[in-house]
Amino acid sequence: MYADTETIRRILTGTGDTWAVVGLSSNTARAAYGVAGVLQRFGKRIVPVHPKAETVHGERGYASLAEIPFPVDVVDVFVNSALAGRVADEAVAIGAKAVWFQLGVVDEAAYERVRAAGRDMVMDRCPAIEIPRLG
Repeated sequence: MYADTETIRRILTGTGDTWAVVGLSSNTARAAYGVAGVLQRFGKRIVPVHPKAETVHGERGYASLAEIPFPVDVVDVFVNSALAGRVADEAVAIGAKAVWFQLGVVDEAAYERVRAAGRDMVMDRCPAIEIPRLG
């Protein structure tokens, strides 16, 4: 219900190539680090968003979505479910076209708000798993 094939395909192929990855740090043991690398290999520009604002995979980081000085197409959310709704609202506020909640990140109310704002959203899925399936 929260991750239909057509929406997944649209976000990964047509929504745009600038992906803000919320929760991405230079910690190579974290899932966000590996997923961001896969997104880059598939031609996406990743933008690390983390309180430390670290440079990751050669891309400058920002402490928040609001600090990114250019348009973001997709916001990929690696924070826990309790914090994810606020991130989804921030994604809509900055004009992102889509929001993607990673595996295990679920907030049904946030999903409804994002969809009501006219944005695409996928929840509880991983783009690094989905993108190779598109070929």
